[in-house]
Amino acid sequence: MSIQDHNKQLCRDYFKAFLARDTAWMARHIAPEFVRHDPGLPFEVRGPQGVAQLHDALLPAFPDMELPLLDFVAEGDKVLVRLKVQGTHTGAFGDMAATGKKIDIDVLDLFQFKDGVLVEHWALLDNLGMLKQLGALPQ
Repeated sequence: MSIQDHNKQLCRDYFKAFLARDTAWMARHIAPEFVRHDPGLPFEVRGPQGVAQLHDALLPAFPDMELPLLDFVAEGDKVLVRLKVQGTHTGAFGDMAATGKKIDIDVLDLFQFKDGVLVEHWALLDNLGMLKQLGALPQ
C-alpha cells in the first residue's frame, strides 16, 4: 500500500473514530501538536483532546450525525476529503436550541500527515447553508 493510500485509510478511520469518540484511536493517530483550522468554531482544536472536545460540542446537537465520504485526493503528505455532514438538530448547538430540523451540508477537509500521524487539518464547511437549513437565517 502506498503512503497516499495509507493516509486515505487513516482519514476514513479518523471519521469513524470521531463519530465513536474513540479516544484511544485519537491518542495513537493524532499528534499532540495537531491543530484544526476551522473559522466556524468558537474554540481551538488542538491534539487528540481537542478532537474529542469537538465531538462533545457537535454530537449532542446532532446525535444521529452521519458523514458520507464522497471523494479522496492524495498528494505527498496531504489528503483532501469531500464529504457531507448529515443529521437532525435535536440538542443545543452553541446558543441555538434544538430545532428538530435536518442538515445536509458539504465539507472539504484537508489533512496533513507526518510519519503516519495526523498533524494538521483545514476544514471548510457550508456553515451558511447549515444556518439556513436550521432556520437561523432566511432561505
